[in-house]
Amino acid sequence: MSEMRTLGEFIVEKQNDFPHASGDLSSLISSIRLAAKIVNREINKAGLVDITGAVGTENVQGEAQQKLDLYANDKFKAALEARDQVCGVASEEEDEAVAFNKELNKNAKYVVLMDPLDGSSNIDVNVSVGTIFSIYRRVSPIGTPPTQEDFLQPGNKQVAAGYVVYGSSTMLVYTTGKGVNGFTYDPSIGTFCLSHENMMIPEDGSIYSINEGNYIRFPMGVKKYIKYCQENEPSENRPYTSRYIGSLVSDFHRNLLKGGIYLYPSTQSHPSGKLRLLYECNPMAFIMEQAGGTASDGNQRIMDIKPTELHQRVPFFVGSKRMVEKVESFLEEYPEQ
Repeated sequence: MSEMRTLGEFIVEKQNDFPHASGDLSSLISSIRLAAKIVNREINKAGLVDITGAVGTENVQGEAQQKLDLYANDKFKAALEARDQVCGVASEEEDEAVAFNKELNKNAKYVVLMDPLDGSSNIDVNVSVGTIFSIYRRVSPIGTPPTQEDFLQPGNKQVAAGYVVYGSSTMLVYTTGKGVNGFTYDPSIGTFCLSHENMMIPEDGSIYSINEGNYIRFPMGVKKYIKYCQENEPSENRPYTSRYIGSLVSDFHRNLLKGGIYLYPSTQSHPSGKLRLLYECNPMAFIMEQAGGTASDGNQRIMDIKPTELHQRVPFFVGSKRMVEKVESFLEEYPEQ
Protein backbone atom coordinates (compact mmCIF):
# COMPACT_ATOMS: atom_id res chain seq x y z
CA MET A 1 0.00 0.00 0.00
CA SER A 2 2.92 2.35 0.66
CA GLU A 3 3.85 2.29 -3.05
CA MET A 4 0.29 2.81 -4.31
CA ARG A 5 -0.25 6.05 -6.24
CA THR A 6 -3.74 7.42 -6.60
CA LEU A 7 -4.96 9.26 -9.66
CA GLY A 8 -4.91 12.56 -7.77
CA GLU A 9 -1.35 12.06 -6.56
CA PHE A 10 -0.20 11.06 -10.04
CA ILE A 11 -1.79 14.11 -11.66
CA VAL A 12 -0.11 16.46 -9.20
CA GLU A 13 3.20 14.68 -9.77
CA LYS A 14 2.86 15.10 -13.55
CA GLN A 15 1.28 18.56 -13.44
CA ASN A 16 3.97 20.13 -15.61
CA ASP A 17 2.99 17.79 -18.45
CA PHE A 18 -0.23 19.76 -18.89
CA PRO A 19 0.21 22.82 -21.13
CA HIS A 20 -0.47 26.16 -19.44
CA ALA A 21 -1.31 24.29 -16.22
CA SER A 22 -1.75 25.94 -12.87
CA GLY A 23 -3.62 23.16 -11.10
CA ASP A 24 -6.22 23.05 -13.88
CA LEU A 25 -5.64 19.43 -14.88
CA SER A 26 -5.97 18.14 -11.36
CA SER A 27 -9.31 19.88 -10.89
CA LEU A 28 -10.66 19.06 -14.35
CA ILE A 29 -9.76 15.37 -14.18
CA SER A 30 -11.12 15.28 -10.63
CA SER A 31 -14.53 16.30 -11.97
CA ILE A 32 -14.37 13.54 -14.58
CA ARG A 33 -13.24 11.08 -11.91
CA LEU A 34 -16.19 12.00 -9.69
CA ALA A 35 -18.76 11.64 -12.47
CA ALA A 36 -17.21 8.31 -13.52
CA LYS A 37 -17.60 6.97 -9.99
CA ILE A 38 -21.27 8.02 -9.92
CA VAL A 39 -21.96 6.47 -13.35
CA ASN A 40 -20.06 3.32 -12.34
CA ARG A 41 -22.31 2.99 -9.29
CA GLU A 42 -25.45 3.15 -11.43
CA ILE A 43 -24.10 0.73 -14.04
CA ASN A 44 -23.44 -1.79 -11.30
CA LYS A 45 -27.13 -1.64 -10.40
CA ALA A 46 -28.24 -2.69 -13.89
CA GLY A 47 -30.80 -5.46 -13.55
CA LEU A 48 -31.69 -4.43 -10.00
CA VAL A 49 -33.32 -1.06 -10.63
CA ASP A 50 -35.06 0.48 -13.61
CA ILE A 51 -32.09 2.10 -15.34
CA THR A 52 -31.72 -0.04 -18.47
CA GLY A 53 -33.47 0.18 -21.81
CA ALA A 54 -34.41 3.01 -24.14
CA VAL A 55 -36.22 6.17 -23.09
CA GLY A 56 -38.19 6.50 -26.32
CA THR A 57 -36.23 9.45 -27.71
CA GLU A 58 -33.46 9.77 -30.29
CA ASN A 59 -30.28 11.82 -30.26
CA VAL A 60 -29.28 14.16 -33.06
CA GLN A 61 -27.81 11.23 -35.00
CA GLY A 62 -31.17 9.42 -34.99
CA GLU A 63 -30.02 6.77 -32.51
CA ALA A 64 -32.29 5.54 -29.73
CA GLN A 65 -31.20 7.06 -26.42
CA GLN A 66 -30.78 4.72 -23.48
CA LYS A 67 -31.74 5.75 -19.95
CA LEU A 68 -28.11 5.58 -18.89
CA ASP A 69 -27.03 7.70 -21.88
CA LEU A 70 -29.01 10.61 -20.49
CA TYR A 71 -28.06 9.85 -16.89
CA ALA A 72 -24.33 9.79 -17.71
CA ASN A 73 -24.62 12.93 -19.85
CA ASP A 74 -26.28 14.82 -17.02
CA LYS A 75 -23.75 13.67 -14.40
CA PHE A 76 -20.66 14.50 -16.46
CA LYS A 77 -22.12 17.83 -17.55
CA ALA A 78 -22.96 18.78 -13.96
CA ALA A 79 -19.55 17.72 -12.66
CA LEU A 80 -17.74 19.78 -15.30
CA GLU A 81 -19.96 22.83 -14.80
CA ALA A 82 -19.19 22.75 -11.08
CA ARG A 83 -15.52 23.54 -11.81
CA ASP A 84 -14.11 26.86 -12.94
CA GLN A 85 -11.85 25.34 -15.62
CA VAL A 86 -14.57 24.52 -18.18
CA CYS A 87 -16.63 27.09 -20.08
CA GLY A 88 -18.69 24.60 -22.09
CA VAL A 89 -19.15 21.05 -23.31
CA ALA A 90 -20.18 19.29 -26.49
CA SER A 91 -21.71 15.85 -26.14
CA GLU A 92 -22.89 13.10 -28.43
CA GLU A 93 -26.21 13.33 -26.58
CA GLU A 94 -26.69 17.09 -27.14
CA ASP A 95 -27.86 18.68 -30.39
CA GLU A 96 -25.66 21.73 -29.85
CA ALA A 97 -22.68 22.67 -27.69
CA VAL A 98 -23.63 23.74 -24.18
CA ALA A 99 -22.16 26.97 -22.76
CA PHE A 100 -21.78 27.23 -18.99
CA ASN A 101 -23.06 30.62 -17.88
CA LYS A 102 -22.33 30.52 -14.16
CA GLU A 103 -20.06 33.23 -12.80
CA LEU A 104 -17.33 30.72 -11.92
CA ASN A 105 -17.15 29.48 -15.54
CA LYS A 106 -16.75 32.96 -17.02
CA ASN A 107 -12.95 32.91 -17.11
CA ALA A 108 -12.55 29.18 -17.86
CA LYS A 109 -9.86 28.26 -20.37
CA TYR A 110 -11.06 24.84 -21.55
CA VAL A 111 -13.89 23.08 -23.37
CA VAL A 112 -14.67 19.37 -23.07
CA LEU A 113 -16.12 17.10 -25.74
CA MET A 114 -17.49 13.72 -24.68
CA ASP A 115 -19.33 10.54 -25.41
CA PRO A 116 -20.78 10.09 -21.91
CA LEU A 117 -21.69 6.42 -22.35
CA ASP A 118 -20.26 4.60 -25.35
CA GLY A 119 -21.88 1.24 -26.14
CA SER A 120 -24.83 1.87 -23.81
CA SER A 121 -27.10 -0.63 -25.59
CA ASN A 122 -24.81 -3.36 -24.23
CA ILE A 123 -25.77 -2.62 -20.62
CA ASP A 124 -28.97 -4.67 -20.92
CA VAL A 125 -26.83 -7.78 -21.52
CA ASN A 126 -24.09 -6.96 -18.98
CA VAL A 127 -21.35 -6.13 -21.50
CA SER A 128 -18.63 -3.54 -20.85
CA VAL A 129 -19.32 0.07 -21.78
CA GLY A 130 -17.33 3.28 -21.41
CA THR A 131 -16.99 7.06 -21.34
CA ILE A 132 -14.75 9.01 -23.74
CA PHE A 133 -13.58 12.59 -23.17
CA SER A 134 -11.46 15.15 -24.98
CA ILE A 135 -10.10 18.47 -23.64
CA TYR A 136 -9.18 21.54 -25.70
CA ARG A 137 -7.92 24.98 -24.80
CA ARG A 138 -10.53 27.46 -26.02
CA VAL A 139 -9.65 29.77 -28.93
CA SER A 140 -12.28 32.44 -28.20
CA PRO A 141 -11.46 35.27 -25.77
CA ILE A 142 -11.60 34.34 -22.09
CA GLY A 143 -14.50 36.06 -20.37
CA THR A 144 -16.84 35.62 -23.33
CA PRO A 145 -19.21 32.70 -24.03
CA PRO A 146 -17.59 29.80 -25.93
CA THR A 147 -18.11 29.75 -29.68
CA GLN A 148 -18.50 26.99 -32.25
CA GLU A 149 -14.83 27.43 -33.16
CA ASP A 150 -13.81 26.35 -29.65
CA PHE A 151 -15.31 22.93 -30.32
CA LEU A 152 -14.44 22.54 -34.01
CA GLN A 153 -10.69 22.18 -33.51
CA PRO A 154 -8.63 19.41 -35.12
CA GLY A 155 -7.54 16.58 -32.85
CA ASN A 156 -3.92 17.73 -32.94
CA LYS A 157 -5.00 20.65 -30.73
CA GLN A 158 -6.14 18.40 -27.88
CA VAL A 159 -4.37 19.01 -24.58
CA ALA A 160 -5.74 15.88 -22.90
CA ALA A 161 -8.00 12.94 -23.68
CA GLY A 162 -9.08 9.74 -22.03
CA TYR A 163 -11.68 7.10 -21.47
CA VAL A 164 -13.27 5.15 -18.65
CA VAL A 165 -14.08 1.49 -19.20
CA TYR A 166 -16.74 -0.01 -16.95
CA GLY A 167 -15.93 -3.69 -17.10
CA SER A 168 -14.88 -6.50 -14.78
CA SER A 169 -13.00 -3.66 -13.13
CA THR A 170 -13.43 0.05 -13.81
CA MET A 171 -10.44 1.80 -15.34
CA LEU A 172 -9.65 5.40 -16.26
CA VAL A 173 -7.02 5.84 -18.97
CA TYR A 174 -5.76 9.27 -20.04
CA THR A 175 -2.99 11.18 -21.79
CA THR A 176 -1.80 14.78 -21.78
CA GLY A 177 0.58 14.17 -24.68
CA LYS A 178 3.28 12.69 -22.43
CA GLY A 179 2.40 8.99 -22.61
CA VAL A 180 -0.65 7.00 -21.55
CA ASN A 181 -1.44 5.86 -18.02
CA GLY A 182 -4.24 3.70 -16.63
CA PHE A 183 -5.87 3.72 -13.20
CA THR A 184 -8.05 0.96 -11.77
CA TYR A 185 -10.89 1.81 -9.43
CA ASP A 186 -10.67 0.24 -5.98
CA PRO A 187 -14.28 0.25 -4.70
CA SER A 188 -13.17 -0.65 -1.16
CA ILE A 189 -11.56 2.77 -0.75
CA GLY A 190 -13.36 4.66 -3.53
CA THR A 191 -10.14 5.60 -5.31
CA PHE A 192 -8.55 5.19 -8.76
CA CYS A 193 -5.04 3.75 -8.32
CA LEU A 194 -2.21 3.62 -10.87
CA SER A 195 -2.19 0.12 -12.35
CA HIS A 196 -0.90 0.54 -15.92
CA GLU A 197 1.97 3.03 -16.18
CA ASN A 198 3.25 4.19 -19.55
CA MET A 199 0.96 1.97 -21.63
CA MET A 200 2.32 0.99 -25.05
CA ILE A 201 0.66 -0.98 -27.83
CA PRO A 202 2.78 -3.59 -29.67
CA GLU A 203 3.90 -2.39 -33.10
CA ASP A 204 2.14 -5.37 -34.65
CA GLY A 205 -0.73 -7.51 -33.42
CA SER A 206 -2.89 -10.54 -34.17
CA ILE A 207 -6.40 -9.27 -33.34
CA TYR A 208 -8.78 -7.52 -35.72
CA SER A 209 -12.02 -5.98 -34.47
CA ILE A 210 -14.80 -5.21 -36.94
CA ASN A 211 -18.51 -5.89 -37.29
CA GLU A 212 -18.27 -8.51 -40.04
CA GLY A 213 -22.07 -8.61 -40.24
CA ASN A 214 -21.69 -5.51 -42.47
CA TYR A 215 -19.14 -7.24 -44.73
CA ILE A 216 -21.24 -6.97 -47.89
CA ARG A 217 -21.45 -3.18 -47.43
CA PHE A 218 -17.72 -2.58 -46.86
CA PRO A 219 -15.36 -0.93 -49.37
CA MET A 220 -13.42 -3.45 -51.45
CA GLY A 221 -10.12 -2.55 -49.73
CA VAL A 222 -11.59 -3.47 -46.33
CA LYS A 223 -13.01 -6.72 -47.70
CA LYS A 224 -9.56 -7.62 -49.06
CA TYR A 225 -7.95 -6.77 -45.72
CA ILE A 226 -10.36 -9.01 -43.82
CA LYS A 227 -9.52 -11.90 -46.16
CA TYR A 228 -5.83 -11.13 -45.60
CA CYS A 229 -6.41 -11.39 -41.84
CA GLN A 230 -8.08 -14.77 -42.31
CA GLU A 231 -5.41 -16.31 -44.56
CA ASN A 232 -3.34 -19.18 -43.21
CA GLU A 233 0.20 -17.78 -43.15
CA PRO A 234 1.96 -19.10 -40.00
CA SER A 235 5.20 -17.24 -40.80
CA GLU A 236 3.27 -13.97 -40.40
CA ASN A 237 1.19 -15.18 -37.45
CA ARG A 238 -1.93 -15.39 -39.60
CA PRO A 239 -4.81 -16.09 -39.48
CA TYR A 240 -5.48 -13.34 -36.98
CA THR A 241 -8.03 -13.65 -34.21
CA SER A 242 -11.37 -11.89 -34.67
CA ARG A 243 -12.60 -10.15 -31.51
CA TYR A 244 -15.52 -7.69 -31.61
CA ILE A 245 -17.45 -6.59 -28.53
CA GLY A 246 -19.45 -3.80 -30.14
CA SER A 247 -18.36 -1.21 -27.59
CA LEU A 248 -15.57 1.03 -28.93
CA VAL A 249 -13.98 1.61 -25.52
CA SER A 250 -13.87 -2.11 -24.74
CA ASP A 251 -12.49 -3.16 -28.13
CA PHE A 252 -9.97 -0.31 -28.10
CA HIS A 253 -8.83 -1.12 -24.56
CA ARG A 254 -8.24 -4.79 -25.33
CA ASN A 255 -6.27 -4.00 -28.50
CA LEU A 256 -4.23 -1.35 -26.69
CA LEU A 257 -3.11 -3.94 -24.15
CA LYS A 258 -2.65 -6.90 -26.49
CA GLY A 259 -1.95 -5.43 -29.92
CA GLY A 260 -4.50 -5.30 -32.71
CA ILE A 261 -6.62 -3.10 -34.93
CA TYR A 262 -10.15 -1.72 -34.64
CA LEU A 263 -11.94 -0.95 -37.89
CA TYR A 264 -15.16 0.97 -38.49
CA PRO A 265 -15.10 1.78 -42.21
CA SER A 266 -17.59 3.57 -44.38
CA THR A 267 -20.50 1.46 -45.59
CA GLN A 268 -23.15 1.84 -48.25
CA SER A 269 -25.59 3.10 -45.62
CA HIS A 270 -23.00 5.34 -43.90
CA PRO A 271 -20.66 6.55 -46.69
CA SER A 272 -18.90 8.96 -44.31
CA GLY A 273 -18.49 6.32 -41.60
CA LYS A 274 -20.50 6.05 -38.40
CA LEU A 275 -18.22 7.02 -35.51
CA ARG A 276 -18.07 10.66 -34.44
CA LEU A 277 -14.82 12.50 -35.14
CA LEU A 278 -15.00 14.82 -32.11
CA TYR A 279 -16.39 12.55 -29.40
CA GLU A 280 -14.86 9.19 -30.30
CA CYS A 281 -12.18 9.23 -33.00
CA ASN A 282 -10.06 12.24 -31.99
CA PRO A 283 -9.66 11.34 -28.30
CA MET A 284 -8.99 7.67 -29.09
CA ALA A 285 -6.51 8.68 -31.81
CA PHE A 286 -4.64 10.91 -29.35
CA ILE A 287 -4.40 8.09 -26.81
CA MET A 288 -3.35 5.55 -29.43
CA GLU A 289 -0.62 7.74 -30.90
CA GLN A 290 0.75 8.44 -27.42
CA ALA A 291 0.84 4.66 -26.87
CA GLY A 292 2.86 4.12 -30.06
CA GLY A 293 -0.01 3.24 -32.37
CA THR A 294 -1.74 4.89 -35.33
CA ALA A 295 -5.21 6.22 -36.14
CA SER A 296 -6.41 6.91 -39.68
CA ASP A 297 -9.57 7.43 -41.70
CA GLY A 298 -8.01 5.20 -44.35
CA ASN A 299 -6.33 8.05 -46.17
CA GLN A 300 -5.03 10.49 -43.60
CA ARG A 301 -4.21 10.93 -39.93
CA ILE A 302 -7.41 11.29 -37.90
CA MET A 303 -6.05 14.16 -35.79
CA ASP A 304 -5.24 16.28 -38.86
CA ILE A 305 -8.87 16.40 -40.03
CA LYS A 306 -10.40 19.87 -39.66
CA PRO A 307 -13.93 19.39 -38.30
CA THR A 308 -16.78 21.16 -40.05
CA GLU A 309 -19.67 20.17 -37.74
CA LEU A 310 -20.14 18.94 -34.18
CA HIS A 311 -21.49 15.52 -35.04
CA GLN A 312 -19.26 14.84 -38.03
CA ARG A 313 -18.66 11.17 -38.81
CA VAL A 314 -15.53 9.58 -40.29
CA PRO A 315 -14.24 6.09 -41.11
CA PHE A 316 -11.93 4.90 -38.31
CA PHE A 317 -8.94 2.56 -38.32
CA VAL A 318 -6.95 2.52 -35.09
CA GLY A 319 -4.41 0.26 -33.45
CA SER A 320 -0.98 -1.27 -33.93
CA LYS A 321 1.08 0.77 -36.38
CA ARG A 322 1.85 -1.99 -38.90
CA MET A 323 -1.74 -3.23 -38.97
CA VAL A 324 -3.14 0.25 -39.71
CA GLU A 325 -0.51 0.76 -42.41
CA LYS A 326 -1.53 -2.57 -43.97
CA VAL A 327 -5.23 -1.74 -44.19
CA GLU A 328 -4.31 1.68 -45.64
CA SER A 329 -2.34 -0.09 -48.36
CA PHE A 330 -5.38 -2.20 -49.27
CA LEU A 331 -7.60 0.89 -49.38
CA GLU A 332 -5.08 2.60 -51.64
CA GLU A 333 -4.92 -0.45 -53.94
CA TYR A 334 -8.70 -0.77 -54.12
CA PRO A 335 -10.00 2.83 -54.00
CA GLU A 336 -13.43 2.05 -55.42
CA GLN A 337 -16.36 1.40 -53.07
